[in-house]
Amino acid sequence: MVRAEMLNRVKARKKVWDFIIIGGGASGVGCAVDAAARGFDVLLLEQHDFGKGTSSRSTKLVHGGVRYLAQGNVSLVREALQERGILFKNASHLVKIQSFVVPCYSRWQKFFYGTGLKTYDLLSGKYGFGKSKILSTKDTLEKVPNLKSENLRGSVVYLDGQFDDARLLINLVTTAAEQGATLLNYAKVFELTKNAQNKIEGVKFQDAETNQEFCAKAKIVVNATGAFCDSVRRLSDANAGQIIAASQGIHLVFDKSFLPLENALMIPNTSDGRILFVIPWQGKTLVGTTDTPIEKLELEPKALEKEIEFVLETAQNYLVKSPRRADILSIFVGIRPLVKKDKTKNTAALPRDHTIEIDESRLLTITGGKWTTYRRMAEDAVNHAIAKTDLPEKSCLTKNLQIHGSGKGAKTFSDLSIYGSDAEKIQKLIDENPYLAEKIHPVLSYCLAEVIWAIRFEMARSVEDVLARRTRALFLNAQAAIECAPKVAEIMAQELIKDEDWVEKQIGEFNFVAQNYLL
Repeated sequence: MVRAEMLNRVKARKKVWDFIIIGGGASGVGCAVDAAARGFDVLLLEQHDFGKGTSSRSTKLVHGGVRYLAQGNVSLVREALQERGILFKNASHLVKIQSFVVPCYSRWQKFFYGTGLKTYDLLSGKYGFGKSKILSTKDTLEKVPNLKSENLRGSVVYLDGQFDDARLLINLVTTAAEQGATLLNYAKVFELTKNAQNKIEGVKFQDAETNQEFCAKAKIVVNATGAFCDSVRRLSDANAGQIIAASQGIHLVFDKSFLPLENALMIPNTSDGRILFVIPWQGKTLVGTTDTPIEKLELEPKALEKEIEFVLETAQNYLVKSPRRADILSIFVGIRPLVKKDKTKNTAALPRDHTIEIDESRLLTITGGKWTTYRRMAEDAVNHAIAKTDLPEKSCLTKNLQIHGSGKGAKTFSDLSIYGSDAEKIQKLIDENPYLAEKIHPVLSYCLAEVIWAIRFEMARSVEDVLARRTRALFLNAQAAIECAPKVAEIMAQELIKDEDWVEKQIGEFNFVAQNYLL
C-alpha cells in the first residue's frame, strides 16, 4: 500500500463512491473489507493513523467474554465465540490459542467456575479451542509458579484467543486494499454534504499532509468512529443526542518474570466487579483492565492514579513476586465505545453488543461491540446500507476470506513470524542489505527492516505510527521507544524525503505522546 497512490485515486475519481467510511479502526476497516469484497467501490478516511484510537489499545484478547456469560448475555458470548473461531481460521499468523488459569480458593469456586467454563466450551461448538479442565493446587502452581499458594484450592483452566490488535488492523487495511478499496490515513472529514432533500450525499475532508481539501460523493456514508461517533453524528444533525457512554480501561506492562511461563491468569473477582487479566504478550507481562466512566474524550487518554493503584494492588494480592510502580515498562489506555442506556451509571454493566443507527439524513452509524466481533459488525452494517440504498444485493464473503498475511506462504522467521506471508519479503530486505538486521534498540526485538517495510508498504507516516502501531515498541517499553525515536526518524526522513526540521519535529511530537505511556 502506498499512500500517494491512494490519494491519486481520490483525485482522479469522477464517479460516485458506493461507500464512504469515516474511521480507520476495527469497525471502519472491517466495513471496508466487507464492502470491497462484495464488489462495492469503497473510500475509507481516517483523521489520524489507522488504529490510533481504541483498536490498538485492547487487552489483546480474541474471546467470547467469560464475564458476559456471568451477566447472562449468552447470545453475545455465542456470537463472539463463533467469530473467534472464524478469525483464528482467517488470520492464523496473528491469532494464537492461549490458556487461562482461574485460581480457586474454595470447593464452591471450583464447582462454580468449572460449571461456567463448561458452558463456555459448549457455546463455542465446532469453533472450540479445547475443553476446560479442573486442576489441583500442585498442578495450578506448576502452570503459574508466581501465584500465591495461601488458601489456594486449585484452579480451572480454559482456552481462549490472543492477538496483536494493531498488526491485525494493518493486515485488514491491506486486505481491504487488495479487494479494491481506497484507504487514507491523515484525512479528516470536516463536513457532510447534503442534497436538496437534506440527505447526505458525500463528505468534505482535508489531507493533513498537504492541507488540500477534497469533496467526495457516495451512495451511503458510514460513521465508524467508535467512541468519537457522536461528533460525526452532529455533523449530520447539530442537535443529535449522545449515544456513547464512554469508559476507559488501562493496562500496565511488566517484564516477563512476573509470568515466566506461557499460561495467563484470569482473576475473576476484583473490587470493581470486573475481571483482571495477567497475560504473557510479546515477551512481556500485560495486566489489565479497569472500567472507569469518562466525560472527556481524548485521542491520547491518560491513566488515572486510582486506576494504576487498583491494577497494582489486585495483582499484588495474587502474585508472589509482586509488580511495583518502578517495574512498569509502559501504560496504555483504551476508550470503550459503550452504547448508552437510560439511568445506567456503571459502565461495567453496559452491554458490549453493537448498535447500528441510520438518521433522517441517512448517515449510518455503527458503534459498540468489541474487536472479536468486528467482522459480524461489518457484515451487519453493510447489509443495513444495502437495505437503505439502491445498492445491489450482494452476499457477504468475509466468513471465508483469508486476511492478508495468512494462508499459503505464511512462514516462521523468528521475530518476523507475526508478519505471516510478508515475513519472507522483510527477510529479503535484510538479505539485500544486512545492515537492516540491526535492532532498533538493544531491549526491543524489532529490526530496521521492519521500519523500512512499515514506511514503504504499510502507510506509516510518522515515528509514532512506526513505534506504536506498526511495531509495538511504545506499548512494550516506553523508555526504549523514546530512546530509539531519533534513529527511526532519520530512517523515515530518508524514505519520505524529509529534512532535518521534520526529523526534529517528529522526535518532539513522539516524545510528547510517549509521556502518557510512562509513569
